[in-house]
Amino acid sequence: MYFTDRGIEELVARRGEEEVTVVWLAERLREFVDLNPDFETPVERLATWLARLDDEDD
Repeated sequence: MYFTDRGIEELVARRGEEEVTVVWLAERLREFVDLNPDFETPVERLATWLARLDDEDD
């Protein structure tokens, strides 16, 4: 188990029944990076990975 699994499990437990839009998620990611600029690169990588999930080239 990775350390991040605990945060993911908490997210599912607290908000697992909610539906969100990609726009809402993007706004939360921007807010997070504004508050935590050291995480800019990991958030950018996550956002890019999510954006390209359906690309056949990757």
